[in-house]
Amino acid sequence: MIDLHSHLLPGVDDGARSVDQAVPVLARMAASGVTDVCLTPHLLASTLGQGIPGSHDRAFEMLRERGGDSPRLHRGAEVMLDRPLESGVASERMATLAGSRYMLVEFPRLVAYGAVVQALQRVVDIGLVPILAHPERYACCTVGAVQRWRELGARMQVDATTVLSLHGRGNRARRLLDEGLADLLASDNHGDERMLTGAANLLVEQNGALQASILTEQNPGAILADEDLEPVPAFSIRTSWIERVRGLLERGDR
Repeated sequence: MIDLHSHLLPGVDDGARSVDQAVPVLARMAASGVTDVCLTPHLLASTLGQGIPGSHDRAFEMLRERGGDSPRLHRGAEVMLDRPLESGVASERMATLAGSRYMLVEFPRLVAYGAVVQALQRVVDIGLVPILAHPERYACCTVGAVQRWRELGARMQVDATTVLSLHGRGNRARRLLDEGLADLLASDNHGDERMLTGAANLLVEQNGALQASILTEQNPGAILADEDLEPVPAFSIRTSWIERVRGLLERGDR
């Protein structure tokens, strides 16, 4: 599996506070079958013109030195679109996922639908492909809204642990899977226990091995290779299975 959304670059945002906190998390990810992790610290679109902070470079080198090669580490960012992106961001592939044309983006949780349309359109206009992080968090996230965002060229990254939630955002996340509107799963790990495995196992146990493979292996791998993504067939999750998977996770079966 490949995890393209994590906050494990130590000491730079609200994720892992230190290398000592990040390294054991990476080890658990590797043990669970994750081969590659993209480090995606929070950045603001309004500050990208100043370049990537030097503290990020130093933190990456320290983590790579301590963490080794398993899982493989890649650079990226989760960009808050607080203003329209400048065109130079695209030409320099600044803050994109592993230097690809794909950029992980986010918004405030109460963002208006129209504001999302305008911001995503700008990302597309400058030659990048926006990957919208955890669309299930946003109040304006409806099937119709996501369909429109995808028509613009955006793709959707659903948080894996949200798929296992029985309420609110979990319902929205599963609806995106139901409608074939999710393109990849990621952990959004902040130096904690969040992993890809629970959601991937849930899909496999419900005869969704193909979907699990595309969401956690094929499409994330295509992003790292700067290739086009595969469509994910619609898949309906039976919520009666969720408690079983959550129980396995609580017993440490990750």
